[in-house]
Amino acid sequence: MRLRDYTPRGYNARHILILIVPMIIFVVSMTLYFFYTHVQQVNARLSRAVADELAYVVQQRHEDQQDWQKIADGFRRARLMDISFTSGVTALAPLEGDDCCDELGEELGLRFPGLSWTYRYLPDDLLTIRLLSEDGLFEARMDRKRVIIITAHIFIVWTVAFSLLLLLTSYLFLRNQVRSIVQLSWAADAFGRGEDVPHFKPSGAVEVRKAARSLLRMRNRIRRYADQRTAMLAGVSHDLRTPLTRLKLELALLPKDHDARAAKADIDEMERMLDGYLSFARGEDGEQAVQTDVATVAREAVAAASARTKLDFVVQAPVSMRARPLALKRAISNLANNAADHGKQVRVTVALEPGEAVITVEDDGPGIAVENYEDAFRPFSRLDPARNQNVSGVGLGLTIARDTARAHGGDVTLGKSELGGLRAVMRLPLDAERPKGITDEDD
Repeated sequence: MRLRDYTPRGYNARHILILIVPMIIFVVSMTLYFFYTHVQQVNARLSRAVADELAYVVQQRHEDQQDWQKIADGFRRARLMDISFTSGVTALAPLEGDDCCDELGEELGLRFPGLSWTYRYLPDDLLTIRLLSEDGLFEARMDRKRVIIITAHIFIVWTVAFSLLLLLTSYLFLRNQVRSIVQLSWAADAFGRGEDVPHFKPSGAVEVRKAARSLLRMRNRIRRYADQRTAMLAGVSHDLRTPLTRLKLELALLPKDHDARAAKADIDEMERMLDGYLSFARGEDGEQAVQTDVATVAREAVAAASARTKLDFVVQAPVSMRARPLALKRAISNLANNAADHGKQVRVTVALEPGEAVITVEDDGPGIAVENYEDAFRPFSRLDPARNQNVSGVGLGLTIARDTARAHGGDVTLGKSELGGLRAVMRLPLDAERPKGITDEDD
């Protein structure tokens, strides 16, 4: 069990969590400390002062009733408390109002042991205290602020408000930083698929800008290498086609009684090999990604294979995605033709799974051993004779199909088919959400 299993995986969410958790701990801890130390201590001291004043008034009442009235009037004029005495009361009637001021109850218990007392807080912000003595009832009314701090909640409100403001400011700042990372990630994925994002500009923190510039330099180097490779192989293909054309012409001029079928077959095979090499080297160069109906492309791709074998084409769900239609068609065609070369029955299925399009090609042929699945994707690979007997080609079909799938962000895997032969599954991720700051006009 690891902590990261219970935390968000997104960069933005993690930074927000890093901000929120310490802030909540700080606010809660400070609030608890503030209430259990400062507020309680101040309330206890205020309650002690009020209890001392009541004790003094009760004592003066017992000692000298005339001086007591002057003292009570003095408290009233000073607006400390309005105190009265009713003689002959033997029972303490309950007060209406809200309960409050626990510290005051503790202090009254200490000052007047053995006597009955009660207090309640009234809606008009007045606190009423009743004290039943041996000769009568004392009743004191005073402002609640004399007993407790009534503005303590303002401190909490301001603390929470400033904390939220800090969180909002931090979130807006982090969002801009994360946006740069999201744009960089999306651009890197687009470059990997061969798409061009000409208006992508490095932005954000220095480290993010540095990574973006490195990505642009890497893209330019890869493009130069691909262009050089394609140009070289195109030149080689052109140079080789010229003597092949002369050979075909010379074979056509041979006497009719001369059997040149074997030589013509060899020349045709050489032309197919040249086409395969050039197709593998060219890849998807020059083709731009567009919104593509995968089922339509797959149906066109399997047309040639369906003419050579029994082929079932199944579309479980319509799929639309950004792709290079010609490259995708060539990849699916390679898979279908490979299945048709080795099986009498072929099934091609187009399906939609969460977040990806899935194209499955199955056959009832001899199949491939599990340990040779990855070797089958190696360029110019030839596997066991049972699967390659009397089959033309240069061993690039699966290689081109996997390269095309990976160029679209997906992959091609092999497995055992329900028909008894080989199953090739091409998975292509659907369009990732375009980040803000990169619009359709940009690419």
